[in-house]
Amino acid sequence: MFDLKQLQKMQKDLQEQLEAMQREAERQTVEASSGGGAVRVVANGAQQIVEIKIRPDAVDPDDIEMLEDLVIAAVNSAMEKSKELTQKEMGKLTGGIKLPMMF
Repeated sequence: MFDLKQLQKMQKDLQEQLEAMQREAERQTVEASSGGGAVRVVANGAQQIVEIKIRPDAVDPDDIEMLEDLVIAAVNSAMEKSKELTQKEMGKLTGGIKLPMMF
């Protein structure tokens, strides 16, 4: 027989686990770089950029476009790593089952 109270408890437990996983992901960081380390970006598991470092020798006033491209490449790489981190953490919660509405 279908037990509504048990289903509601399971939903509540899953929600609590999801919130705990999200808090843990926010504490974890990933790092990506471009241009041989000229630009370094750190992101957390909540897909937030938390740090950008640019080596002084990467700044050429005559070629700002190159620096912009390096920043974009490093940010995109950091965001991809952040998504992978979140998916890995979510996999722990779902037993490896990918849920389409999650991340």
